[in-house]
Amino acid sequence: MYSLELSLRYSPFPLSIQKKELEDAKKIYDEIKHSMNDNVETSNLIELRCDKVQDKLIAVRAQEIISVQIYEKSSSATGAKKPGFSLNLD
Repeated sequence: MYSLELSLRYSPFPLSIQKKELEDAKKIYDEIKHSMNDNVETSNLIELRCDKVQDKLIAVRAQEIISVQIYEKSSSATGAKKPGFSLNLD
């Protein structure tokens, strides 16, 4: 399962959905990146559907998205791989 996480302007909490296939997650990621690059004057609305929770739908304005990331959801609760960016200072 792959998680796609959005950070929104003025919101401390990210929005996320899960996709079963990496290709599906990458397609949405590319669509969001394209919408973020579009002219700010146009208000593109992006609708996202979650594969894990079938009734979960998210609609967000592209101009409010400040970052987007994809990461693989680990099957173990204590997975070593965390979302986001971090420094590994071993």
